[in-house]
This record gives sequence, C-alpha cells and structure tokens, in this order.
Amino acid sequence: MALRQKLTHSFRQDEVLKKWFLVDAEGQTLGRLASRIATVLRGKNKPQFTTNADCGDFVIVVNADKIKIAAKREELKTYFHHTLYPAGATVESYKELMKTNPERIVTMAIKGMIPHNRLGVQVIKKLKVYRGTEHPHSAQKPEPLKFGK
Repeated sequence: MALRQKLTHSFRQDEVLKKWFLVDAEGQTLGRLASRIATVLRGKNKPQFTTNADCGDFVIVVNADKIKIAAKREELKTYFHHTLYPAGATVESYKELMKTNPERIVTMAIKGMIPHNRLGVQVIKKLKVYRGTEHPHSAQKPEPLKFGK
C-alpha cells in the first residue's frame, strides 16, 4: 500500500485576500520601517506566501516628513540619479529631499528592499506614501499596522 504524498499548494494572486494597512511613520527609523513594510507588501507575513505571485497587502504610510535617521547620516546621505544622457548625473542630499519631497525618501527605501523585476513593479504600486496625516483611502477602511519593538 503506497503512502499518499502531500503536495504544497502554490497560491495564485486571485486566491489571496488583500487588505489595506495604515502605518504612521512619525518617530520611526527609516530602514527598520522600510524593511517591515517591504515584508507586508511582498506578502511574506502570510502563510499563503508564494515567491512568484503578488500575495501582499496594500500599505498607506502617513507622516513621511516626520521619519528619522541617525544625526550623522542625515548630513552624509545622498541620492544619486543618472538620466543616461551625457552629464545627466544628479545628486541630492537627504536634507534637500526631506524639505522638497519626503515621500520619495520613504518610497526609495522600500523600493530597494523588494525584487528588481516585473513582480517588484507590481508590488511597489501597492505602496501609498503621504507627507501629512491625511490620505484619500478612507473608503478602503485601512487597519493600523503595528510593529513589535
């Protein structure tokens, strides 16, 4: 009598229920917050996680302008971008970017922690970052997401 073999079920994107979460970034450290949000966006916190499918949830980040990093790092951190044209390099400091566009700082930190492929492009679209406490996603009834310290 042969034993019945148990197979692992691979979930598809349409089989997984996606929730909306709200994260308050006030007083949080940038890197630690980004890694935890990347885990939720990717779906690694769920038992239905499948590596080749987008099983993650939507995340709304508010108070992006009140995020913190180490004092010395605030002075030294720069963001580099090249347009691929001659002399197309642009370098912005953390302080400049924090004054003009703090949402981009949080987005780039999280984007660096997800896969750099087609799946990563899908995953990053589920991230919504806002400067203040207001956001237009109240109809989705986001649940507050708490991280253990």
